[in-house]
Amino acid sequence: MESGRLGGSGPAEPGPRLRGLRGTDQAVWASSLSEAEAGAGCFALAVAAVLPAGGSGERMGVPTPKQFCPILERPLISYTLQALERVCWIKDIVVAVTGENMEAMKGIIQRYQHKRISLVEAGVTRHRSIFNGLKALAEDQPNSRLSKPEVVIIHDAVRPFVEEDVLLKVVTAAQEYGCSDHDLEFGTECLHLALKYCHIKAKLVEGSPDLWKVTYKRDLYAAESIIKERISQQICVVMDTKDEHVGCRLEETLKNELNHMKKVTSGRDLQQIILEQCYSFVCVNVMTSDFEETHKLLNMLEESNISILYPVVVISVHFLDYKSVPFGQKMENLMHIREFAKEMKKRNILLYGLLIYYPQDEQKLKESLKQGATIIAALIKERNSGLIGQLLVA
Repeated sequence: MESGRLGGSGPAEPGPRLRGLRGTDQAVWASSLSEAEAGAGCFALAVAAVLPAGGSGERMGVPTPKQFCPILERPLISYTLQALERVCWIKDIVVAVTGENMEAMKGIIQRYQHKRISLVEAGVTRHRSIFNGLKALAEDQPNSRLSKPEVVIIHDAVRPFVEEDVLLKVVTAAQEYGCSDHDLEFGTECLHLALKYCHIKAKLVEGSPDLWKVTYKRDLYAAESIIKERISQQICVVMDTKDEHVGCRLEETLKNELNHMKKVTSGRDLQQIILEQCYSFVCVNVMTSDFEETHKLLNMLEESNISILYPVVVISVHFLDYKSVPFGQKMENLMHIREFAKEMKKRNILLYGLLIYYPQDEQKLKESLKQGATIIAALIKERNSGLIGQLLVA
């Protein structure tokens, strides 16, 4: 990852001149950055990003360029774009892609509803691709929606785990030194070329451990494991408010199995959690009809379109009061989950069912709740498609 200020005329090779901010500009940037660091939100000055994505991925050993290789059935580059889109102060993201992959890239942008993305044709080398991206930002054509930024971040399309704090450090270094690189010794040589042509100081910014590049096939498996782990770290428990007693008992038991749990009892709270991109839900049905709470949740998830990015897991939990409802009747009613699950799978929502005996004596209830919590944790972590629509019993 490199960063620098875009502006001025410079050598045609390797690209526009990078230079540091001085005087009034520097004061403005210092003010903007301090506000961002204080949580004020977006920068006052425009920042753009260029992603060279024209590589063939020869070291990966597969026919598909690595930036388009699927992780959880979604192209790798889509994860990188999402990471940058989360940063509100990055105004434009320019992706340099080969002509033969241009339509595929457009399809990815449309399918996963990426925003603020522009495409340019990649060059024969990484430097040429970067130059084409910078040129698109620098031209400021009347019919172009791109505006000339103050700082441009160059980021590899196959580094999907970049965080906002690292990007902030890079932009801050660009403000102070003119350009920066997160890895001067082992990274790309773009910073060295900027030093050679522009004769400016440079700043080495230490990156996070997750800021690594997907290069080999084994890296795809590692990336998939990291993404699964991150998805499973936040779980939302949706509770039936009419009788929370047994549901709360399950929630307390779940806390021993899972981290980052959130309990929700109102629709407004649930909408906010969905907007925050939670992908794991435990829907507890106690006093309502068999699937009332689950139906409400599924409708909200469908309306949000959140599942276009990741598979969403919904575990519909039901309690069997064996004193008032015959076991066979309850099971028959709940077997409709198979039909629900088939429809939800088309929308990338994985629906599971869990039946827990209730009420029982205290010891048996504890055992059932503990077994149920273990099943829930396993389903959220593994996202086992083979169990979709199955009614598991604890």
